[in-house]
Amino acid sequence: MSAFADAIDDLFADPHLACTVTYRPGGAGYGVSVRVIAGRKDQISEFSDISVVSATARFDVRVSDVPNPAEGDTIALDGETFVVQGEPIRDTERLVWTVNTRPASTT
Repeated sequence: MSAFADAIDDLFADPHLACTVTYRPGGAGYGVSVRVIAGRKDQISEFSDISVVSATARFDVRVSDVPNPAEGDTIALDGETFVVQGEPIRDTERLVWTVNTRPASTT
């Protein structure tokens, strides 16, 4: 294992940085418990003279835990469910996926 992989494992084990979620491939089934680093900041999108602020949720997840994240997978965190949207992106070392999500529909 590389020093980078060891450092990533330490970060994901830190209770102040990471949390446990349920990851469901395809959004169905029981899912698996994985550690993620969650980021939930507002995003500003601009259209001509208009700025739109929207809440976002991004999750960093280890490739070793979720080798093939895909659009439509879901992440359940603290009673909320998020749907993976768009193409997940891996870091330079190919150890961590960053997935963008949207809140799951409640209807």
